[in-house]
Amino acid sequence: MREDERVADLPAARNPDKVRAVELREREVVFLDQTRLPGRVEYVRALSVEEVARAIETMVVRGAPAIGITGAFGLVLQAALSAARTPEGFLREFEAAAGRLARTRPTAVNLFWALERMRRVAGDTLAGRTGCPVSTGKWLPEVIDKLRAEALDIAGADERGNRRLSWFGQDLLPQKCCVLTHCNAGALATGGYGTALGIIRAAVEAGKEVSVFVDETRPLWQGARLTAWELLQEGIPATLITDNMAGHFMARGEVDAVIFGADRIAANGDVANKIGSYSVAVLAHAHGLPVYCAAPLSTVDLDTLSGAGIVIEERSAEEVTRPYGLEVAPDGIAVANPAFDVTPARLITAIVTDQGVALPPYEQSLSALFARAERERRTPERD
Repeated sequence: MREDERVADLPAARNPDKVRAVELREREVVFLDQTRLPGRVEYVRALSVEEVARAIETMVVRGAPAIGITGAFGLVLQAALSAARTPEGFLREFEAAAGRLARTRPTAVNLFWALERMRRVAGDTLAGRTGCPVSTGKWLPEVIDKLRAEALDIAGADERGNRRLSWFGQDLLPQKCCVLTHCNAGALATGGYGTALGIIRAAVEAGKEVSVFVDETRPLWQGARLTAWELLQEGIPATLITDNMAGHFMARGEVDAVIFGADRIAANGDVANKIGSYSVAVLAHAHGLPVYCAAPLSTVDLDTLSGAGIVIEERSAEEVTRPYGLEVAPDGIAVANPAFDVTPARLITAIVTDQGVALPPYEQSLSALFARAERERRTPERD
C-alpha cells in the first residue's frame, strides 16, 4: 500500500464490536493494517484489484474468513471500475480479476468459496445478454448492485455465523477455565466477533470465568501482536507465552482446553491451521486436554478428503530470518517457512461451526451439518 493511501477515519478500534478487518466502500476497499498492530492502528485503502491482492499477500489482511470476504469485496471493486462495453468483455475482465485473487494464498478455502459465489452471481445476472452494449441497457449497474449485495451478504453472514458458532462453542467450556490459543482467530481474522476468540468472548458474556494463554505464534507473532491486542481490548485476562512454553503449562495443570481456528478442514476432519497448531494438539493429547477447532462451515472442504490433499503455502525466508527487519539468523542459512500445518482428526475433540458442533467420526458429522445448512437455506424465514 502507498503511504498516501493510509487513512484513519474508520470507527475507533478500541471498541471490539467495531473492529473490522476489511470494509467495502463505493470505489475502494479499506483494511485495518494488521502488519502495523499493535504499535499503530492504521487503515489503508485499496483502489484496484491488484492492491487488494497485494493486501492479502502481504498479510495486511489475514485469517481465512477475512480473506474470503476480501476476495468478494475485490470483485465488487473490479466491477465498479470496469470499462467494459459488453457483458462478454465484462466477464473476461471479471474472470481475470478472480484469477489474480485466487493466486494470492492457496490454503484458505474461504477465498475460493467466496470467489465462486461472486462468479456465479455475475454469470447468472448476465446470462442471455450476449452482444448487449452498455449504452443500450442497464446491465452494468445491475450486475454491480447484485455483486455488492452478494459480497455484503458474505461479510454479514460471517459475523452472524461467528456469533452462533461462539454460542455453541462456549457451552463446551467449564464455568472456570484457562484456554490456550494459537495464532489469531478473532474479529481481525473474520467478518467480526471471531471464531476461536469468539468462543472465549461468548463464554465471558455468559458469565464464565475464563483466562487465556496466548501462544506468540512465530514467525510473524500473530498471537503476540493480534490476539493479545484483541483480548486487551476486551479486558479478558490473558498471558502471553512463547510457543515452546505450551507443554510446560499443560504439565503444571494450568491449561484446561486448546482452541484454535482453521484455514481449511478436510472431509475427514483433518485441520489445516497456522504452523504450530499440530504441535500444540500433540501436547494437549499427551496431557489429556480437549482440542477444539472453531471455524465457519465455509472453511470445511468436503471435496478434499483428507489433510494430505491440502496445499500448504510456503512463505518468504525473510519472515523467519528478518521478521519486521529484525535480524535473528545469519546470512546464507537455509530456511523452511510453511505457513500452515495439518492436525489430524484423531487429535481434534470437536469442530465447532456456525451450524453446530461436529464430533468424530467427522465424515458423517460434517456432512450432516452441510445437510442442515441446506435445509435452512431452502426453508423460508418466518416472522
